Amino acid sequence: MAIHQTAVVEPGAEVDPSCDVGPYAVVGPHVKLGPGNTLAPHAVVIGRTTVGANNRFFSHCVVGGIPQDLKYRGEPTTLEIGDGNTFREFVSVSIGTAGGGGVTRIGSGSLLMANSHIGHDCQVGDGAIIANSVAIAGHVLIEDHVHFGGLSACHQFCRIGRLAFVGGMTGVGMDIAPYCTVAGSRAELAGLNTIGMQRAGMTEEQIARVKQAYKIAFRSNLGLAEAIAQLEAELAGHPETDHFIAFLKGSQRGITR
Repeated sequence: MAIHQTAVVEPGAEVDPSCDVGPYAVVGPHVKLGPGNTLAPHAVVIGRTTVGANNRFFSHCVVGGIPQDLKYRGEPTTLEIGDGNTFREFVSVSIGTAGGGGVTRIGSGSLLMANSHIGHDCQVGDGAIIANSVAIAGHVLIEDHVHFGGLSACHQFCRIGRLAFVGGMTGVGMDIAPYCTVAGSRAELAGLNTIGMQRAGMTEEQIARVKQAYKIAFRSNLGLAEAIAQLEAELAGHPETDHFIAFLKGSQRGITR
């Protein structure tokens, strides 16, 4: 373990011997760092934060800070981080709140670019790319392999389906269905993330079924309940469309259509 003499690793912190803690970095007393993590100069990991393996924390990121929520009263809530994530300069990630389940989670293999923010009680899957200055409010669910373009923002309690793509400078105010692309100052559908599906290894048959589901849900002039009924009748029984249908049925904020 390489801990620079100017770093602050507070008593009680659990730091794997293989971690590298740079100059003026701070590790709080309730932090658990797994193997291979690297903290650049001035990186801050605090709060009741548990970190997996091989994550990189760049200068001036603050991971595990208290929620930006006036209802927070110091409850012992937590942040859980998986493996192989990158937190670039000035990224901030908050711990959870008692009213939101108490845990903020970030999966594995994600890139959070400079100045981006993940709010309290968010649940972020694997392989996310959160570009520069993206603001994710509290209680947001982000499924696997979702990409956010720079300067975009997401309202609290929204859900973003797997392999969705949010364009730069887009404001998300309702749920984004899996595989979809949205853009505009207030998010509007802009088609399917076909390239993303291909890169994820989906077959031509799977992509074709997703395209058919998209047409039924968003291009058929059906109400949402009618569209779901037609989707279940015509496309149920395949993992990619079953997930699409379940996501639509689970929406509470409404679906961006």
